[in-house]
Amino acid sequence: MSIFDVLTLFGGLAMFLYGMRLMGTSLKEGSSGALKKALEGVTNNIFKAFLLGFIVTAVIQSSTATIVITSGLVAAGILTLKQSLGIIIGANVGTTVTGQIIRLIGVNDSSDSWLQIFKPSTLAPVALIIGIVLIMGFKFKRAKTFGSIAIGFGILFSGLLNMTNAVDTLTESGVFEGLFAKLGDNPFIGYLIGATVAFILQSSSATIGILQAFSASGGLAFNAIYAVIVGVYLGDCVTTAIVCSIGAKAEQKRVGIVNILFNLGKSVLVLGVVAILKWLGVLDGIWHSVATPGSIANTNTIFNLACALLLFPLMTGFEKMSKIIVKDDPAQKFKYHDKVEALNPAFFSTPALALRSCYDALLTMFYASRENITRGLDMLQKYDERTYITVQQEEDNIDQLADHVSKYLVQLASHITADEHVAILNHYYKIVNEFERLGDHAKNIADTALELHERNTPFSNIALAELDVVEEILNRILDFTEQAFKKRDADAAYQIEPLEEVVDDLVVALRDNHMSRLANGQCNIVAGTDFMDLLGDIERISDICSNVGLATVGRVKPELADKTHDYTYFLHSGRDQDFNKEYESAHKEYFDKLNALLVSEGQ
Repeated sequence: MSIFDVLTLFGGLAMFLYGMRLMGTSLKEGSSGALKKALEGVTNNIFKAFLLGFIVTAVIQSSTATIVITSGLVAAGILTLKQSLGIIIGANVGTTVTGQIIRLIGVNDSSDSWLQIFKPSTLAPVALIIGIVLIMGFKFKRAKTFGSIAIGFGILFSGLLNMTNAVDTLTESGVFEGLFAKLGDNPFIGYLIGATVAFILQSSSATIGILQAFSASGGLAFNAIYAVIVGVYLGDCVTTAIVCSIGAKAEQKRVGIVNILFNLGKSVLVLGVVAILKWLGVLDGIWHSVATPGSIANTNTIFNLACALLLFPLMTGFEKMSKIIVKDDPAQKFKYHDKVEALNPAFFSTPALALRSCYDALLTMFYASRENITRGLDMLQKYDERTYITVQQEEDNIDQLADHVSKYLVQLASHITADEHVAILNHYYKIVNEFERLGDHAKNIADTALELHERNTPFSNIALAELDVVEEILNRILDFTEQAFKKRDADAAYQIEPLEEVVDDLVVALRDNHMSRLANGQCNIVAGTDFMDLLGDIERISDICSNVGLATVGRVKPELADKTHDYTYFLHSGRDQDFNKEYESAHKEYFDKLNALLVSEGQ
């Protein structure tokens, strides 16, 4: 044994871990939309939840990721703690699939079986070739994701082969055999080793895979490794619980606690049953038998399946114990705390879930800002102190929510690589500022209403009637803005532009009319300044809606994403006949209403 053998071993381990990480990350990224829908579809049927947990973990090859994502869904209120119980069990069983894949290392070299196709020495280069061809030779949407999955798979098996070759050399020294012989005499040490390694690597699959690589040398026996396998369960779930608890609310922490309780139950059950069966002599035939990658994979799967079946009835008890261990959160004062809780770092590994949380928060910001706009405009007609206080409180809530979304988007950016997710992230960067500005202008309108009330200088009836016309078209623009963002509707976004131009025209007309009334002494000069400021806020609101519409068009049509100014210039230049038709129709409709008011007032 030399230093080079040790370097080969740890180099192989590094490749194995990186390959597993790359493959798992790419799988999560490529299937995050389906993953989100699957986990959200969980009902109170614990068996359906178990199947979902099993399938999801088998796909993304990480029980930690599945449980952390589940804890985030619980925090967001999408799942209840009770609904998560089946997923936790399924995730623990699903993680054994990785070991069953790795067992292919044990396929006999001299065999003529078709299974030789699945040997790591065959799969590794094939997967690497497929991966690099997909990444460098194809341009379709998912080529990079599928290529990364294949590359990760190839690196994983290449690392596994390096570890196996290094272990073969180390076995000749006798140190290796002596170490595991001692483990067979003391299962408690084996248990601690399994827990420690799994905790450090943050992966039960990786730890089992390393054990399988060591077993390929033929120097391991069942009595030396069964306790290590059981210890892995505890080490992995402790890591998961820590991740679930970082900045988390009570229900989210309880998911991690339930997972620990379940795995402690597994440990007690397996070690107890093995001890009894050994005492009865049932295990004499396999106690000193040589462990292989296949037997380790089977042992791991049998342990998990048996424990899942036997511990199913105890899950409700684990749920109750978690509520005793983790106390309820104190009452929250922030109105939209549920939206903030949904902006959970646990979703960073699954961008679709993280971006969905941002979408929900942004939509909440829009609704709150729009409602404040309505409140402010209503107070111009009849001031109400309670309504004004509500506007102020809601504005604070909007600002807080905007801060949380902005910070979350910044943190999320480094976890996103897929082009489609980057496009959504950039879209939301723009939208969060626009929706916050909507709230600011709503507050300005409410402040104008307050000033008019305190000075007892209300607008004239004709001014209020003119504002009703502008409010009507403004609500129409806000309707299209909501539809554009909510449904990513480019057609709705397109409808905003001609209406926004009409608002600009109306604002100019109302300013001219107001100046005429001031000259004739029909309006108060002090109130006139407020009227001008109000028209500025209304114009800015329509401009913001235009910006939201353009951002939506840029997302739906990426070729226009960096050319929105050219796009609006083209529309406003009169060269787009559809735009001209919509503009002329809306202009006639609202100026007819405005002129009718002036006629009725004799102006």
